[in-house]
Amino acid sequence: MRKIYVFDTTLRDGEQSPGVSLTTNEKVEIALQLERLGVDRIEAGFAATSPGEIESIREVAKQVKNATLLSLARCHVKDIDAAYEALKDAENACLHLVLATSPIHREYKLRMDRAKVLETAEAAIRYGRKFFDRIEFSAEDASRTELDFICEVTRVAIEAGASVVNLPDTVGFATPDQFGAMFRTVKEKVPGIEKIQLSTHCHDDLGMATANTLAAIANGVDQFEATINGIGERAGNTCLEEVALALETRSDFYGAKTSLNLSEIYRTSRMVSKYTGMSVPGNKAIVGANAFAHESGIHQDGMLKNRSTYEIITPETIGASSSRLVLGKHSGRHAFKEKLIDLGYNLNEEGINIAFAKFKALADRKKNILSEDIRALMDDSTMEGPRPFVMDSIQVSYGNRSMPTAAIRIIKQDGTVVDEAAVGNGSVDAVYQAIAKATGVNVELDDYSIHSVTHGTDAQGEVHVVIRQGEHTASGRGVSTDIVEASAKAYLEAINRLVNHQEREREGNIVIQ
Repeated sequence: MRKIYVFDTTLRDGEQSPGVSLTTNEKVEIALQLERLGVDRIEAGFAATSPGEIESIREVAKQVKNATLLSLARCHVKDIDAAYEALKDAENACLHLVLATSPIHREYKLRMDRAKVLETAEAAIRYGRKFFDRIEFSAEDASRTELDFICEVTRVAIEAGASVVNLPDTVGFATPDQFGAMFRTVKEKVPGIEKIQLSTHCHDDLGMATANTLAAIANGVDQFEATINGIGERAGNTCLEEVALALETRSDFYGAKTSLNLSEIYRTSRMVSKYTGMSVPGNKAIVGANAFAHESGIHQDGMLKNRSTYEIITPETIGASSSRLVLGKHSGRHAFKEKLIDLGYNLNEEGINIAFAKFKALADRKKNILSEDIRALMDDSTMEGPRPFVMDSIQVSYGNRSMPTAAIRIIKQDGTVVDEAAVGNGSVDAVYQAIAKATGVNVELDDYSIHSVTHGTDAQGEVHVVIRQGEHTASGRGVSTDIVEASAKAYLEAINRLVNHQEREREGNIVIQ
């Protein structure tokens, strides 16, 4: 069975999703989970973005021991130098160079002709080889590049010393047949192609990222690049979990598999959702809440007779268990600790004590507690870094013949207590108006979504928000059995992320052009 290498770019391309900004500790924790998942290569960031990004990549490099670590770099000396600075302590390092090749990029972005693109790519690869044993070269917008020029760029990259050549569908323009044919032609016509690995990196603008990636693999690609949950620029990237499970389930067709530990997929998906604040849609393939749910009577009948009638993948394959958590308000700390371990959480004694206290509070509000309730409990209130504002209490008054009113008490980072009240055109709006007055941070609400963690009238609700202030966006997530409280938690977390991000910028975390 042919091995397909997995290149994860959640920490780079995934972080470029609007409203997402990961702290160093969050990047490290995600990277370690990706290593447990068995990812072969982790793109830890884009070092030339800022001094803070260099530091984040460096911290990831200190912790990750098995996966190869990469930093993206444009074909500029200063970008390559920044990547080396960030990765010089990594156990296994690889430089990821990118240069656009399509006519539209050559004319409008680069102001280069074909010859200059080839010259620039070759010079950058040769310079990078001074510091890195392995170099991956990406021909940005390859799917809109003339096929003969793609072959020429690939040849030059090989001769200059690249060990991986990546041909991306940068804007999600390709169709599976066209994309597969491009790789087939490159393998047939480029001399020395057998010396390197071919890679692909697809975006989902037309909803074909997974299909295009699989078409590339079927036509000889050795590596695919993807993100957890498919997050990324615009409509996102190829979903790592979708390609991995497609190869696993249809190995009869593709004759290829990854070496991923598939039972870590669900946990990885939850972690990325938690730290990015981007919730996973219920109908999302593989990791969505409804991926293994069956409501139709016909489907239920088939499932009761034989699960394979309507499930080609079991939840256990990806580490998702639908088992009921037999714990309640009378349960002890030891039983709770064992259940946390069973769900994949390894906490120190202090962490267990904090989680147990939250569990007891939840047990007083909710009769039937499921595994998903515990996961939501563990994922809630996990924002890294300082919290400029903490919600101490909230009170809402609502009636269909009265004006919704909210009162909130906020504790600032310096210990100052602020009480404010506001009215709104609904309970959530009133709460958000009160939070704005208490924090002094005025933002626009770009997105607000809500879904239940489990079922029943006492189910926990999970709220995800994206806020905007000028050019800056931030996301937040909150969970509670009371949806107004969950909304307040999400909004305040987003404000805290926004304030922290702006503070880092003021401290000199300036983008290097």
